[in-house]
Amino acid sequence: MFYNHAYAVVDKETADAIENSDYLRRFANFEVRTTTGGGMTWKGRYLYGRETYIEFFGEGDLPGQDALFGSSGMAVSTENAGDLVKVTDRLKALGVTDPAEYRQTRNFGDGVPVPWFDTIRTTGDQYDAFDAWAMEYLPEYFADPRSKTEPASRPGDVSRERYLPDTYRDRMMRDVTALHLAVPQRDLANTVPLLKAGGFAVQTLPGGIVALRGGTRIQLDAVPRERAGLRRVEMSLNQYLDHRHEERIGRSTLAVGPGARAVWTFDGPK
Repeated sequence: MFYNHAYAVVDKETADAIENSDYLRRFANFEVRTTTGGGMTWKGRYLYGRETYIEFFGEGDLPGQDALFGSSGMAVSTENAGDLVKVTDRLKALGVTDPAEYRQTRNFGDGVPVPWFDTIRTTGDQYDAFDAWAMEYLPEYFADPRSKTEPASRPGDVSRERYLPDTYRDRMMRDVTALHLAVPQRDLANTVPLLKAGGFAVQTLPGGIVALRGGTRIQLDAVPRERAGLRRVEMSLNQYLDHRHEERIGRSTLAVGPGARAVWTFDGPK
């Protein structure tokens, strides 16, 4: 399994600045989209790469506890059909005897739900601020022309690259390469088995962990709930830059270059 995407709930000022940023529309395959699936509707601000992406919500955009500033989540996904079953078996071998399984659907607007992806979680909806899950895209979704996905490159191809469009080629951002989140201790403890079952190399650090796989570095720090939230995103670029550009976006700063990388840092709780 590999990093697929993450989401973060930021303050309204930053969410509005992201949504209305002309620079982000030049920097990445950027979209503001309202999605209906699984009985929920949500408005997200998306930056898509070749295989990975990140989405942002403002305070109050999501229901329940996910509406609060500092809430976040992360998905890791399979590349081949059937691998989610293997991950589930490994999760059970690690002591998670009853992982929560769920099938997500998507409604393209006609009221007919289309199977989208299957998920497993270590504890269902029992989390304080950080929701982590493993997922596998479904053949029915790829087969629906409204999904606008790519043809399979091999039998059983349910890859991230197939799911995302190639529009990234016309922008600067290529992929998410590192993610730094502050999460409550209980959520961190529940996430570690999921990462290990997915094949990530997990290193324990004072106050948190670092997980590595497929060119993506994920750092999770254990903090009290009131200190939780997204701290930093690193991205690879499609081109090498010989200069540095800084863009202030709400209460965050996107530094692009020099070289073929960008670093987006977030101010955190006020």
